[in-house]
Order: sequence, then C-alpha cells, then structure tokens
Amino acid sequence: MGRTNPTYRDALRAIEERWTDFRRALRRRDQPHFDRLFAYAREHADASGLLNHQNSLLPALFSIDLEQEARLDDHEDRLEELEEAVRALGDQPDQPHENDQTRGSQ
Repeated sequence: MGRTNPTYRDALRAIEERWTDFRRALRRRDQPHFDRLFAYAREHADASGLLNHQNSLLPALFSIDLEQEARLDDHEDRLEELEEAVRALGDQPDQPHENDQTRGSQ
C-alpha cells in the first residue's frame, strides 16, 4: 500500500508545533490569544484542505482573518444596538428617580 498524503489538519498541527517556542516566550496573558488564533484556523480546516495550497500557512492566516472579520461584525452590531438603546433613553422625558425626591426634601 502507498503512503497517504498528510491532511491539512496534519499540516496545521505541524505549523502550531513549529510555533511552540514562540508561544512559550509570550507573556501568559497573550498565550490564550495565540491559542485562539489556531482555533480559528482549525474552524476552517475543511475549506483550507480543499484549497490544497503549497504553503499551508496562507490558508491558516486567511482563516484567522475571516474569523476576526466575523467578530468585528458582531461587535459592530452590538455597538449599534447599544447606541440605539442609549438614544432611545435620551428621547424619553426626564422622570424623577426615587432618590431624587428624597434628596429635595432634606
């Protein structure tokens, strides 16, 4: 039987192993962020494997960019919702707070 070609997931695992010393040198607070980047790359391993690119790092980087773009979109949507909520509160007539009534009588 012939040998099978390594899968993209194998290549990604090899990339991650090559970056182990870099990860270890990072400050502890940055290590989870580093790990998350590889998790993003693994999320798109099926699509990256179909690409069958010569340099397996490029699809990984693109996968990371794709996930970060999705996160940015989510944050922008949440920010827009919060801004709308704040505007809606600003459009309401002032209503005295229960503590405001007690302060005036003191």
